[in-house]
Amino acid sequence: MLTRTEVILRDLVALQTVSSRSNDPALDYAEGLLAPVGWQIERRRWIDEQGVSKSNLLACTHRTAEPDLALCGHVDTVPVDPQWSDAFALRAEADRLHGLGACDMKGFVASALALAERTPAGGPGPSLMLVLTADEEIGCLGAKRLAAESDLRPRRAIVGEPTGLQPVRAGKGYGLARLTVRGREAHSAFPGEGHSAIYDAARVLLRLEEFSQELTRSTAPAYRPPHPTINVGLIRGGTAKNIVPGQCELTVEFRSIGAESPVGLAERVRASLESLRGVAEFEFEVLRADAGFELPAAAAFTRTMETLTGQPAGTVSFGTEAPYFAALGAEVIVCGPGEMTRAHRRDEFITRSELAACDALLAKAAGRG
Repeated sequence: MLTRTEVILRDLVALQTVSSRSNDPALDYAEGLLAPVGWQIERRRWIDEQGVSKSNLLACTHRTAEPDLALCGHVDTVPVDPQWSDAFALRAEADRLHGLGACDMKGFVASALALAERTPAGGPGPSLMLVLTADEEIGCLGAKRLAAESDLRPRRAIVGEPTGLQPVRAGKGYGLARLTVRGREAHSAFPGEGHSAIYDAARVLLRLEEFSQELTRSTAPAYRPPHPTINVGLIRGGTAKNIVPGQCELTVEFRSIGAESPVGLAERVRASLESLRGVAEFEFEVLRADAGFELPAAAAFTRTMETLTGQPAGTVSFGTEAPYFAALGAEVIVCGPGEMTRAHRRDEFITRSELAACDALLAKAAGRG
């Protein structure tokens, strides 16, 4: 027999909220659970660039923009693997519950909704808010909208990305840039008439590799790896095998640590390439710069979550919505059931024991345990 949290998870997995689609069905479902217990509910809607309806949902036990604790999660998922035929049907195998988004992060959302469903509005205890967002998987777009609106001010927030229920107090910043190297096209039989953008891109790549090694000198032991990182993930160049390439484009990703912003790290990347001016013609364009977050190890909320989970607070290198709730003034901890290594792959799963442990943790954190 399924627990109440597992039933809610089953229903959420069945709602096909891949980021390219609307997340409204999941938020409609959440409203249907929250309205009967009197929660204050607000939907913030918009139409995305593809003309798809998207929403953020804010629901609270009390009429306040400054709740004591916000439980925050996204309901969108990555695209489904075409070979996973039953991705939207929760499948139980012993202790495992398989389904798209079960781990990242509908499991946490199901646990939060189960808690909310048994928490009537206006009662005693700290004020509790549930924040469900859109489009986390394609750039935390829903959380960014909330941060830009800046009228929400939770004192503390738990972002339920899968961490094995270890409290995470800090995360790296994230940046993305397009580096375009320009040459001059010519017939490949006469290479001297042109200038190869791909050869110049190779020089740029070598300099980026050198700079990535320089970054390892900056140590921050709390992070893994304990330094900023840089990655060239994509290369596109040339038009045909018999044409000297006139352009080559590199996609550069970088992750900052501690107080350094990704914008600052981007400027260091740009500066590292200046020695190639006059040798190669190129443009470095920053496309994305998402701040990290860091709650001090000695902060009261860090210590509280360590006590509740029985685990020391750690850090993560992957992106989360935590920086945007921190921008609203909240003390933020990332903590959720499951492991990120199971996410974004076929046969994603969460375990029943992990959901049960999350149920118990959220109840204690919300003062309802």
